[in-house]
Amino acid sequence: MVGVALIVAYYAAWSIYARTYFVSDIQGNKLTHINYAFANIGFDGRIALGDPWADVEKTFAGDTWNQPLRGNFNQLLKLKQKYPHLRTSISIGGWTWSGKFSDIAVNTESRSKFIQSCIEFIRKYGFDGIDVDWEYPVSGGLPANIRRPEDKQNYLFLLKELRNQLDVAGKVDRKNYLLTIAAGASPERIIDMDLRNMSTYLDWINVMTYDFHGGWETKTGHNAPLFKNNAETTTDVPPSFMKSKYNSHEAIQSYITAGIPRSQLVMGLSLYGRGWQGVNSTYLNGFSQPASAELPIGTWENGVFDYDHLKRSYLPTYTRHWDSESKVPFLYNPTTGIWISYDDSQSITIKSDYIKREKLAGAMFWELSTNHNYELIDITFRILNNNNITQSLESNPTTTSIPSIAATNSISTVRLASTKPFSNKSPVWKKYKNYKIGDRVSYANKIYQCILAHKSLPYWTPFAIPALWQLL
Repeated sequence: MVGVALIVAYYAAWSIYARTYFVSDIQGNKLTHINYAFANIGFDGRIALGDPWADVEKTFAGDTWNQPLRGNFNQLLKLKQKYPHLRTSISIGGWTWSGKFSDIAVNTESRSKFIQSCIEFIRKYGFDGIDVDWEYPVSGGLPANIRRPEDKQNYLFLLKELRNQLDVAGKVDRKNYLLTIAAGASPERIIDMDLRNMSTYLDWINVMTYDFHGGWETKTGHNAPLFKNNAETTTDVPPSFMKSKYNSHEAIQSYITAGIPRSQLVMGLSLYGRGWQGVNSTYLNGFSQPASAELPIGTWENGVFDYDHLKRSYLPTYTRHWDSESKVPFLYNPTTGIWISYDDSQSITIKSDYIKREKLAGAMFWELSTNHNYELIDITFRILNNNNITQSLESNPTTTSIPSIAATNSISTVRLASTKPFSNKSPVWKKYKNYKIGDRVSYANKIYQCILAHKSLPYWTPFAIPALWQLL
């Protein structure tokens, strides 16, 4: 049973090819919303199918030659029959297809043409809403993208008119159509949007709190750090403030400061990692150290690694390190010189708790084909829906931590909980106390056993953090 917390995941059209991950493989009971990536913008300024064969032509089991709709879009309709609570949105643009947004947003006529085509599109193909993924207005994105200083204001106009027309269509169709956006997390991207006014017309914002560092740099860095690390050897000057602002916490807080209600913020979680090679310095176990501009071979593209690939081919042989300031793991092999930043069950647990503690609307995952068995999504699902995680987080006997100013608040290597005889006479849980695996405490008239060594922070109560405490 899906709870009130939003759990949004992107399904990419290209998943049906080499990735062999299909819409029918989606575990809809763990999600509330699916954003289909991506639709394009045609030369005529109207929404266009991104991959016509994958979207509406490919034949799947049970399809017939003469049915009006095939492909992934028809599979999504079948998925919603199986999981009636699921809602789907068509995501428009993305990194590759955002080049025409500036032109379609530039005036009333171009906006009207585009919006009308979007209404026709979602009605024709059975989507429940539109997710605008403009990467990025004003600045950023691919060098060939069209961009204007007026994009900031025009983006607001586009969303306002989209909202109005979706509401008109919704009254006719007797449904509430969704309007969301995927938006950047860096200070440069945030300042290029009129967020306070945009929020008036949006159901929520999917904040892409990942890709803070990657192969476009010749220095290692975390793909999706939750917090900053003071040991990072990078600059902290405007407009990027890379050292202090390139992390999920600062991004979310910047959105809140800009006037976005917490109930409209969905924090992005990555199901992949980014890596470098030629990392010869072992200082800080290769973190924030020089790297080659030539990227290592990844899962599908150089320098990018699916979580499933990392777990299968790297975790068994590479040393896993834990950044106790940024709250994310990384892999490093000084012999090969390969360094990889990624998210695993420990970091996803902490990030999911952050989402819950900050009272955000929920979590968003990019993208479904990278974690076929839903190991990481399941953690977020359980935490955001107040369910206990009954199995221990993954452990690695070769785990080490990088030097950290906040080491006293770090979480140690995970081990299975012990099985001491039960006793209902346990000390009351306390803040700022070091708990070890097997410790038992009383909280809210219930007994909990520690399953992950940690120092308790005020909001890490046994009830709130099932990844740390098991109810007995």
